[in-house]
Amino acid sequence: KIDFSFVFPCLNEEDVLPLCIEELNSNLRNTGYKWEIIVADNGSSDRSPEIALSLGARLVHVARRGYGAALKEGILSAEGEYVAFADCDGSYCLEDTASLFSKAISEDADMAIASRLRGRIESGAMPFLHRHLGTPVLTALINILYGGHLSDCNSGFRCVRKSAFERWKIRSDGMEFASELLIKALKDKAKILEIVSGLRKDKRSREPHLRTWRDGMRHLLFIISEKPQAIEIPGLCLLAGTSFFQILALIVGPTILMGLNIFDYHTHAILLMLGIMGAQAYFLATSLFLQSEEKPLRLTQAIIHLDEAQLFAALILSGIACVLFVAWLFIVWASRNFYNLDMINPLLVFMHFISVVGFVSIGMLGIHILKRLK
Repeated sequence: KIDFSFVFPCLNEEDVLPLCIEELNSNLRNTGYKWEIIVADNGSSDRSPEIALSLGARLVHVARRGYGAALKEGILSAEGEYVAFADCDGSYCLEDTASLFSKAISEDADMAIASRLRGRIESGAMPFLHRHLGTPVLTALINILYGGHLSDCNSGFRCVRKSAFERWKIRSDGMEFASELLIKALKDKAKILEIVSGLRKDKRSREPHLRTWRDGMRHLLFIISEKPQAIEIPGLCLLAGTSFFQILALIVGPTILMGLNIFDYHTHAILLMLGIMGAQAYFLATSLFLQSEEKPLRLTQAIIHLDEAQLFAALILSGIACVLFVAWLFIVWASRNFYNLDMINPLLVFMHFISVVGFVSIGMLGIHILKRLK
């Protein structure tokens, strides 16, 4: 009986793969555990598959490209109740594998994470932006939105209970696999713990597969997509708040406050811009709810489930409102011989509400088109 399995995702790692397998075996040899090593090969064109087999690892061929795709296949093919994994680049402290596994067992955890940020990071092992911006910001977002208590959301050195992993139904094939695994576990109220580990300099001679900005953005997009409320409520508040202050500014008129001229056309223009941004954010969140199990606000539910006849009426009325606004503006301008149309403040207010009506109408139309494509 195997106590646990260990998966290395692999794509052309012939220079580092032997070091990783031998380091793992040497560190586990006197622990009393029985383990297997799985190399999830993602289509290597070098000697990685042959090396893996020659060193006693089990080879799993993964046709679908991507870091997440390789790990999913490797984990699902594992024989152990717990499955640990780490990047095959020599940067992770594999001497912590036994501690990671034993901690998960003793605490009956669904996932154990080897935190790099809580441990010692060698000089040059982690880029400055990754260490002080990317990973801390993404970790904080996950903690705030999903109730986590993590220090390193991007650690690629973890141990998971296989039955829990199967229950979470991870979809991501790319680097965002790391974020999805944490988010699905947190939403499932899984028990997650961390151990102190560290990070060493990458031992590969080639460039890493990771692309900082592309993969960082993929993480961010997934984090937001799993929590539409994060932009639904702020977007709606921004939309409602700017509309309220537009009316207030129109009623009060230009006012001097603490030496500043407020409620003039500058205020109207800024409120117009923010109102449009709020409408966009709100309808982005509404579209995300179509694929999410999260529960939206009642207003959002009403928009999603709006009857087609009501949708048609809303579109017609918003179209009529836009036409009437343009016609009114033309008539006023014509009455002044198409010259000196000095009404910037009320014009900006009207533009605000016409723009909001337009965005709301197009947003509702988009939501109902997406519903038909599900």
